Amino acid sequence: MKNTVLMSVMFLLTFLFSCTSQTYVDEKSLDQFINSNELTFMAKRANPTNFDVINVMNSMPNNNSARMLNLDYGYSVVLKDKELTVNLPYFGRLFNPSYDTSKNSYNFTSKDFTISKVQNKKGNWVYTISPKDQNNIKVIYLEIFKNGAAFVSIDSSDRQAISYDGYIMKNETNK
Repeated sequence: MKNTVLMSVMFLLTFLFSCTSQTYVDEKSLDQFINSNELTFMAKRANPTNFDVINVMNSMPNNNSARMLNLDYGYSVVLKDKELTVNLPYFGRLFNPSYDTSKNSYNFTSKDFTISKVQNKKGNWVYTISPKDQNNIKVIYLEIFKNGAAFVSIDSSDRQAISYDGYIMKNETNK
């Protein structure tokens, strides 16, 4: 009987500690990133909005019906003082596809862009980034939550909208 109670308590404690929210960066570092406007968004999941892509994903064996695609490490949006670098995959409908497959994803560097940032009622920071030297990208929305998690949505003129879930980290320095 003692063994069963002890095992139940251990299971309950393990379950409770595994359900806590994940913190990606501490609050002091997050404030520093936001004040300097220098940060990196690392994408963990892509959320396509095209139902054709979602139907194909759901038809694959051993796939769940969630509308998210887990991404490999390395897909990012890097915001620096005078440079915006976007390297994200695209899943959805292209209205003007290119024969060069490297141009069908979001892979560009912009040196002419505007940024506006606002803190919403919940305390999250919302960046609105408008690249002026990219003719097909209208706006990039970046929402940063208090725990360092982030959400990016890209609105484009030549493809359907897509969003990404991930987290914020410090920009990597080149040695």
